[in-house]
Amino acid sequence: MTKILFVCHGNICRSPMAEFVMKDLVKKAGFGAQFTIASAATSTEEIGNPVYPPARQMLAQHGISCAGKTARQVRRGEYADWDLFIGMDFANLRNMERIFGGDPERKIHALLDYTARPGEVADPWYTGDFEATWRDVLAGCTGLLNSLT
Repeated sequence: MTKILFVCHGNICRSPMAEFVMKDLVKKAGFGAQFTIASAATSTEEIGNPVYPPARQMLAQHGISCAGKTARQVRRGEYADWDLFIGMDFANLRNMERIFGGDPERKIHALLDYTARPGEVADPWYTGDFEATWRDVLAGCTGLLNSLT
């Protein structure tokens, strides 16, 4: 069982999109039973809030539901619980290292490192461009799945 936690700042846009895209990809590939997939925030700002409506709508346009998901913050003690922590941008990576007190097992990675164009997932909170975020998340999750199977 491979356990993946997707992480962004608030856990209402990018990381839940990645969580549910990855769940959809592994299910369609027949690997659903081989993965545990979730998402969390590095901040406390959105704890308890549902997925941001435009992110939820983008997932729904592709036949993916995120019903019931609410934001939560990743905790220091979770480092041992997950195999991979996948951040959406470089600030997320730094914040995870701060929360965990380092990354001795090299579990923290950027989502787009699993693509031909490493970098940061477009942040729709600032741009309003959920289509660009969708493309980044889909490419990253597809690359991540390919690297694990």
